[in-house]
Amino acid sequence: MSTLEDRFTIHFWGVRGSIACPGAATVRYGGNTPCVEMLVGGYRLIFDAGTGIHVLGQSLLSHLPVSGHLFFSHSHWDHIQGFPFFSPAFMEGNEFDIYGGVIPHGVTIEHRLHDQMNQPNFPVPLQVMGANLRFHNLDYNDEVKLGDVTIATGALNHPGGAMGYRVSWQDYAVAYITDTEHFPDKLDRNVLALAERADVLIYDATYTDEEYYHPQSNKIGWGHSTWQEGVKIAEAARVKKLVIFHHDPSHDDRFMDAIELQSQQTFAGSIVAREGMEILVGEQVSIATRSSDLG
Repeated sequence: MSTLEDRFTIHFWGVRGSIACPGAATVRYGGNTPCVEMLVGGYRLIFDAGTGIHVLGQSLLSHLPVSGHLFFSHSHWDHIQGFPFFSPAFMEGNEFDIYGGVIPHGVTIEHRLHDQMNQPNFPVPLQVMGANLRFHNLDYNDEVKLGDVTIATGALNHPGGAMGYRVSWQDYAVAYITDTEHFPDKLDRNVLALAERADVLIYDATYTDEEYYHPQSNKIGWGHSTWQEGVKIAEAARVKKLVIFHHDPSHDDRFMDAIELQSQQTFAGSIVAREGMEILVGEQVSIATRSSDLG
């Protein structure tokens, strides 16, 4: 029987972009904002702390004490708004290493999370969190080594900046690339480097090409991409599986069904991210039930 030390799994706790959108029209794909957990080589890696991290935190309460490594792509609201509701961070005995880039004027991820929880934004300050929180500043193209797991970073094209990640372990690699906007005349070299021959590419596909290029939609310059551009990256980088991620809040379940069908007709290895979805890297994709995983 395999153990956590010799498996690489991905669990999607939040897949929506911009704003949480719970409701009957989004029940199958989910309405929580970004949070992706990877269990690899005995380590728990968490990418972004949107509202999905609250659900992750509730699932961890039966496994205390817990430790993990939390990586932020950037600090726009939809990627940090769940952090103050991450229950394990309030509990003594738990340990979390927290990583993020430094934005202009030297503002660190610790400062940004502190400001989010400071009055008048939130009633409880960051200092109340009882877990051992260790903060680490990252520059683009840095690498983090955790045993035989390597987390590489790269710059993304997003207003204010964002950081993409590539997790490598043994012969496997997974790229987490959100939020980023494609270039009109070329493929992004930073994105290609992070995605090169990845087993799984998790890619910001907030829009469709039709929405992005529509003259009345005004999506150009907003910092997001399309599933069609994700397919181009997946093909150029020779990716095995493309996971369409960071869904626009206006895209209901029927709309996402259509995107999945169209994307698979173009690139057979594509799939639309759902809350509760688990990927066992190198093997199969399984869809967890919402009743067991999402409460």
